[in-house]
Amino acid sequence: MSSLSLPRVLQNRKTSLDQVREHFEKIQAASISKAINTLENPVKEKHARNAIIGTFQEKSAETFWRCVTKLPLQEHRIVAWKFCHVLHKVLREGHPNVLASSQRHKTLLHDLGKLWVHLKDGYGKLIQQYCQLLLTKLDFHRRNPGFPGNLVLSEEDLCRIGDNDVNNYFQMCVEMFDYIDEILGLQSAIFGSLDMSRSNSMTSHGQCRLAPLLPCILDSTQLYDLCVKILFKMHATLPPDLLSGHRKRFLRQFTILRQFYLGSSNLQYFKTLIQIPLLPENPPNFLVQAELSTYVTQAAIVLPDEDPSESSSMIGELVDLGIGNSVTSSETSQRSLSPDLLTQRDNMIQHLHGELNAHQSLIIQLKQQVSTLEMELAKKDSELTQERLIRDDLMHQVNSMDNFDELDKKYKLLEEKFNKLKEVYTKLREEHITLLRQKSDVDKQLLNMRTVEFNMGPQRIKFEEELIALQTTVDSTTRQNDELLMATELLKTEVSDAKQKLTDALLIKSDLELRLSESEELRFSTNALWFECCRKIIEHTCEMIDDPSMSSATCSPECVSLIKEKLVGTIGKGKDEVAGFAHYVAMYIVFGKAVSNTKSDLNDAQKLLDKCKQVGKDSVKLLTAWQTGIKIDECCKGLNNTLNDVESMASSTQANESLGDLVEDELSIMDRAIEEAAKRIQEMITESRAAHSGIKLEVNEQILDSCTSLMASIRVLVHKSRKLQAEIVANQGSNGSAKEFYKRNHQWTEGLISAAKSIGLGAKGLLDAANEAVSGEGKLERLIVASHCVAAGTAQLVVASRVKASRNSDNLAELSQASRNVTNATATVVATAKSCAQLVQQTEELDLGVLNEHQTKRLEIECQVRVLELESSLEKERMKLSSLRKLHYQEDQS
Repeated sequence: MSSLSLPRVLQNRKTSLDQVREHFEKIQAASISKAINTLENPVKEKHARNAIIGTFQEKSAETFWRCVTKLPLQEHRIVAWKFCHVLHKVLREGHPNVLASSQRHKTLLHDLGKLWVHLKDGYGKLIQQYCQLLLTKLDFHRRNPGFPGNLVLSEEDLCRIGDNDVNNYFQMCVEMFDYIDEILGLQSAIFGSLDMSRSNSMTSHGQCRLAPLLPCILDSTQLYDLCVKILFKMHATLPPDLLSGHRKRFLRQFTILRQFYLGSSNLQYFKTLIQIPLLPENPPNFLVQAELSTYVTQAAIVLPDEDPSESSSMIGELVDLGIGNSVTSSETSQRSLSPDLLTQRDNMIQHLHGELNAHQSLIIQLKQQVSTLEMELAKKDSELTQERLIRDDLMHQVNSMDNFDELDKKYKLLEEKFNKLKEVYTKLREEHITLLRQKSDVDKQLLNMRTVEFNMGPQRIKFEEELIALQTTVDSTTRQNDELLMATELLKTEVSDAKQKLTDALLIKSDLELRLSESEELRFSTNALWFECCRKIIEHTCEMIDDPSMSSATCSPECVSLIKEKLVGTIGKGKDEVAGFAHYVAMYIVFGKAVSNTKSDLNDAQKLLDKCKQVGKDSVKLLTAWQTGIKIDECCKGLNNTLNDVESMASSTQANESLGDLVEDELSIMDRAIEEAAKRIQEMITESRAAHSGIKLEVNEQILDSCTSLMASIRVLVHKSRKLQAEIVANQGSNGSAKEFYKRNHQWTEGLISAAKSIGLGAKGLLDAANEAVSGEGKLERLIVASHCVAAGTAQLVVASRVKASRNSDNLAELSQASRNVTNATATVVATAKSCAQLVQQTEELDLGVLNEHQTKRLEIECQVRVLELESSLEKERMKLSSLRKLHYQEDQS
């Protein structure tokens, strides 16, 4: 019995991985069955969350679909309705592979909706509508695999998915409209199935129907935001008539969505679960590109589990802005404030709403990412702990195999004893057979002797005595033979048991060797995963240093040298320190990027940045070498050389000692140019009054007066800019002198220098244009262009000064006012030049009354020729402009 049962038990024994898998499937089945039950109440979030977490643990939705297909989806309408709700949440929030693994189950959704549509009560139509929405979502993600399940995309991701191709955006927008139509159809069916005269949102039956609107609101807000951004992109490159169908469809959906959000936000059930955005009264005007800058991203936010009163009071404080704490005080303030201040206040409130929504959305996303990473980390820790226990158990069992040698020795001793007893038994058996033969011979002799018994009495007695002796010997031998037989059977039993124990021990040894091999493979797989994580850390760091947000980070070359020492130490320790190695490599690359930001020479900065990226590549090669055991010394040498190059390039950073002096020089040159231009304009006014009269003098005075006003406004702006720069340097604290500040912020300083140069050149250009216009050698249009150039330079100076200034600075407010004065003065120059041009043109009109018929005809012919020439030139310029626009459009598409 034992020889048959023990191998069967060993064969049916489950490994630890099988046990973990069985436990995982049992938990998932329990959570899914609790989430999708027959009770008419909303799905509990914790059960749905367990199903979502399960998709991350197995990186697919196989277990989820295997569990839901066992549910009575076609027998019970509440089960089918809750299944659609849970599936929607899993597709939105589950592992990215869920969307791909769920594509082959679309037939189940199609058949489910086709079945329940025939049900007469409300749930039948709702289930069919929800199945159609889920099929549309799966089709959308199949055609657009770059979109995540929750549809949250950044501006960069949207450009990457659309590839900046207007054709892709056109089709993508149509698919989003289809998606929104299905959401609007489902919400209309849900609200239409409720009796709104009753408090359905506060009953379990009503909440069961309303609960799926939560993911629908989250999807629709993201789709609406993406549609707005895509439509603005398309209107910037395509004719408006081509997009009229898109605009009509958007306007229709905008009206329904606004009513949907407004009605949902009034329900008490949603107020504690989600923050629903309220769309503006008027939709965006896509024909005006300037409205894109005022557009506020709309996003619904799932509220965390907290006290609603505290949350509402907190939001109220954020939005109130000190205007009033009650409705009465708010109305009183509105009556006392001017319309401009009210408009400004409303815009500020709307902007704060958008900022609050964006920040809360970012916080929720980060919490979800942290939760996902913590679950993955806990899972990995659990797996590693389980494998350590299994490995320790295996090593303990392997150590216990030392008893196997003792069992083998015992078996050999028993076998030797058995062989000896077998030899003795064989010998005794042969002797017993010999004695039996002798007894037979004696019996025959006795029979023959009886016939002469009378004649041989004495011999008979002798033979009888011998016979008795022989019989005694035979009996003794028989008893010994029986004892030997019993001992032999006992030894056979012991030998058989010993053989069985030996066989069992061999089977156990084989199983332990197999499990030890599996443990070694798992350890190798875990090491591979660890190396892959380190490799991704380094690659992500190399990608991160190209982010524009890293351009403001700075540090000294000494930091690079310090990190290099620690990094070289981890290289010397080999693959036992891969985690520390990856950490120090990432720090080294980031500090190298920070040092490159301090270089004034952009070429040197780019070379240092490229060398930092080469550190990342060489580090990845070394990780691969450690993992494979190939070319380790070569990769170490290459990485050390690259580290030395980075340190050398970082230490050779040119100090920007001269930037402070250069700023002051350029600002001084700009001041002199402005002063000289103003002085020269005054001289030109004096010269013009002495040399001209009448219309010519009036034109010259108007032009020069407007230029004088512009130069005065520029002079005031430059003065205000200097005051603001002095304030900026003073606010730096105890970080050194102004030169140190300019050196530390060299990119900003170079912007100031560029702006100062632009203003100086613009002032000289304006002076030349005014001189030519007054002297009659130039055109007034050049004066307009020159004034615009001066305004552009001053705008650049304002922007450069505003970057480092405090928002509450009085000097910043004065600078902004001076900038507006420059803009107004520029407009005055342009208007004066145009009016003067018209005045000059009127004085040059011919007196047709003094011309005779021949002169009139000749002038008419010349005018016709001139008109044809101008029309031909105009047509050529239009064709040239069209070619330039086509070339610009093709470059944008590429």
